[in-house]
Amino acid sequence: MQLTSIEGGGGEIIQSEDGAALIAEYLTEYEGGAIGALYSLGVAFSAGSSGVECDLIEAHKWFNIAASKGHEEASWCRADIAEEMTAREIAEAQRRAREWLADSSRKAA
Repeated sequence: MQLTSIEGGGGEIIQSEDGAALIAEYLTEYEGGAIGALYSLGVAFSAGSSGVECDLIEAHKWFNIAASKGHEEASWCRADIAEEMTAREIAEAQRRAREWLADSSRKAA
């Protein structure tokens, strides 16, 4: 299992073709109104499943976004994985979540 470091890479997340396809599929589902798709992204990143690399920072980000949209289980999962993360990793995950939310609200406007 490979964990993505917050050092370097500018937050770039590199995935396999299968992983990239899964991420795109979940984001499309979310755009169609399925908030659970954001939670599913968190699950995929936290478990390193379906071709997605295990990355707790990205998992926390997606659980955080899903929780902010009202997904109750996402907030529990976010708290669970936060116990395995450093304060710096949590801060990076929160920064990425804020950035994603800002970008998505600009696209919607």
